[in-house]
Amino acid sequence: MLSLDAPELYYLANFRKALDWLDTHHRDLMDDVERAFVLDFSQLPLPSQALLVRLVMRKGVHFRVSKLRYAEIGEIPSAAAPLLELGWLIDCAALDFDELGALLLKDELAAHFASGLPGGSLKKSELLEHLRQLHLESRSLADWCPHLDERLLSLAIGPLCDRLRLMFFGNLAQDWSEFVLADLGIFRYEQVPITPGSRGFRNRQDVDDYLHLRACRDAFEAGMAVTEVLQQLGDFASDSAHIGERHQRLLLQLAQHLERAGELESALTLYRDTRAVGSRQRQIRVLERLGQDAEALVLAEQVLNVPHNAEEAQLAERARTRLRKRLGLAPAAKAAKLIEDRLDLRLPRAASVELAVAMHLAEPDAPVHYVENTLICGLFGLLCWEAIFAPLPGAFFHPFHTGPVDLHRADFHTRRSELFAACLARLEDGSYVENIRRTHSDKFGIQSPFVFWELLDAERLEQALACLPPAHLAAWFRRLLADIRENRAGMPDLIQLWPSEARYRMIEVKGPGDRLQDNQKRWLAFCAEHDMPVSVCYVEWAE
Repeated sequence: MLSLDAPELYYLANFRKALDWLDTHHRDLMDDVERAFVLDFSQLPLPSQALLVRLVMRKGVHFRVSKLRYAEIGEIPSAAAPLLELGWLIDCAALDFDELGALLLKDELAAHFASGLPGGSLKKSELLEHLRQLHLESRSLADWCPHLDERLLSLAIGPLCDRLRLMFFGNLAQDWSEFVLADLGIFRYEQVPITPGSRGFRNRQDVDDYLHLRACRDAFEAGMAVTEVLQQLGDFASDSAHIGERHQRLLLQLAQHLERAGELESALTLYRDTRAVGSRQRQIRVLERLGQDAEALVLAEQVLNVPHNAEEAQLAERARTRLRKRLGLAPAAKAAKLIEDRLDLRLPRAASVELAVAMHLAEPDAPVHYVENTLICGLFGLLCWEAIFAPLPGAFFHPFHTGPVDLHRADFHTRRSELFAACLARLEDGSYVENIRRTHSDKFGIQSPFVFWELLDAERLEQALACLPPAHLAAWFRRLLADIRENRAGMPDLIQLWPSEARYRMIEVKGPGDRLQDNQKRWLAFCAEHDMPVSVCYVEWAE
């Protein structure tokens, strides 16, 4: 007799864990239909439960019974019967021609629609393209193919299961496979205590708002005109920081589409309606394109007075320079130009220019590692582990978080300011070395938004701790905390370490024709300001 403890029913056991979690932590978020589903599901025969979960986890909503073979479930029609009775599955769904084409093999298409096909050998895609023009209606599989001895099952509760998945994960990017990956040990997650206040949505309105924004975004990505998307969006507002941020990003995306389409006045209006980071810089560009240089300059000055981040300040400075020149105004004082410590190399051609430079510069007592953004971020993640994974309300609300939900929000640091201050204080009293070692040992392999374990083994960690001064670590880490989304990228490609001399140098590598990107320039300027040894290596191929 089938038992839930059977190893082959791992997916069902995990799905039931998720339903139990939802019933315990999120029952007030669910509507009557969702609560009834949780109750009715638990009362189904195990084969029926297993079949439903199998179908929920598969791609699409239509399934040919002859293609469903699960040894642990047994006879599919018997397992499907209770699901059909509840209306969770249906066996007479209307299919448009594209849905039909996805279900049938090429030979089946050719056999059932032979009279409508031209002569000659055609690929399946060509068959579909030809037949699609002739069949614009929707029909059941039996009506489309009366001679096909086949039964179709269609999932009717996909949207309901998506809502439950959203409530559990707080997003629709993760799916039920997270359980499987954790069970198999492929992914390990930090076990953060979950409190009653720790969940992604405070109330049902938050769930509905999230789904409404998602539907608007999906409609836009499917080709709906911006004006229609805005009409569908309506007078949207949310006092949830997470949902409000998603709303602002959608408005920014719509405005960028209008700008690319040349609808500059409409784009400008929409840019002004969003508080998303980047919208002010786009306004400046649109005002320039509209010939409104004076207004663009005023906005550029406002941005420079209170920039959202270093990138916005850098772009606004450039805008101010060209705008003042066009308006015939005296140039504003410029920041000191970055003076590069330049290294020029001529090397044999290689697949990776960074690895070629690393091999060329490496010495027996001074290894060169290709780290890019991983080393500094990794050391930060190890030192500040308890601050990053602090169980703050709304930061963690299920067992499968790689990091806090609010990681890229503006208040991420301020919400944890005392915790981060305590972590960084270890750099001053010298306890950071042992703390980082212990965290590396205790947490090795656990998912983290900062630590890439495969690039930070124990040997590389010890070399870094021996060579990187705590004052430099403190400066890097504070810059990360100032804007994690922006400042975790752009760091130099390579680092050379002299453990016996307790020194290092970072190396940004540029291949033939390559040049420094804006975020790299910002990092180089920061390093120069703090007297950190950084070189820019320009490579030409020898042949």
